[in-house]
Amino acid sequence: MSKVNFFGITKKLKKNILKIINKLILPVHMKNSFLKRYGLIILFFIVFSVVGVSSFNYVQTPTKKLPIYSPSMVSDELVEEDLRYVKKYHRISDFSLFNQNGENVSHDNYKNKIYVADFFFTTCPDICPIMTGNMLYLQENLKNNNDIMLASFSVTPDVDTVEVLKSYSLEKGVDDSKWNLMTGEKKQIYDLARKSFLVAKKIHNEQSHGMIHTENFVLVDKEKRIRGYYDGTNIEEMDRLLDDIKILLDSYESS
Repeated sequence: MSKVNFFGITKKLKKNILKIINKLILPVHMKNSFLKRYGLIILFFIVFSVVGVSSFNYVQTPTKKLPIYSPSMVSDELVEEDLRYVKKYHRISDFSLFNQNGENVSHDNYKNKIYVADFFFTTCPDICPIMTGNMLYLQENLKNNNDIMLASFSVTPDVDTVEVLKSYSLEKGVDDSKWNLMTGEKKQIYDLARKSFLVAKKIHNEQSHGMIHTENFVLVDKEKRIRGYYDGTNIEEMDRLLDDIKILLDSYESS
């Protein structure tokens, strides 16, 4: 409790005590005597109680911290077998791909940034349009914060060329300065999905392109660590994600 708040509360309490005592049906001289003898003691105990309760409530409400995810915390079907028992030190691997403008985008573009990532493809008929809509929702809510970016990786890079991604980004209203839609070498994208972001199921058939991406959005911190998973088809989950981004930002400001 600040000095200003403390003396403000003390002054208000003293005034209220005087009002209570003045309402007592006592002769004037007895009121004065009562105030002289017990006024400061009563004031002390009331202030002490207020401060004590406030401190107790503060201690009982700790600051929320986000978990740091490792492969061992994620479903086995989303992780390569050799990583399933890794319990710590997991980080997003370096990458180098091309965005909707044909520009080379790498991990360096996200250096010292918090970002949200997902995996999609432009011809996806079911969950991808919803996921893209929710990414747009995040883009709108985060437009004034340059410390936060978005990243979408195509799981069908042979179909989602730079030209296709550009057309898609213009159609959807993607902000190029904040959100990269990426394509490139298929193996690199596969490894990112299965070994870094841990969001794709391994399937052995051509129609699935070797993997099935999930609806998960991934929150990544400035140290390239995974701090949260969110259902990219659920708008309520987007609000939870925005709340968690605020928690993450606050943790950097207080460190």
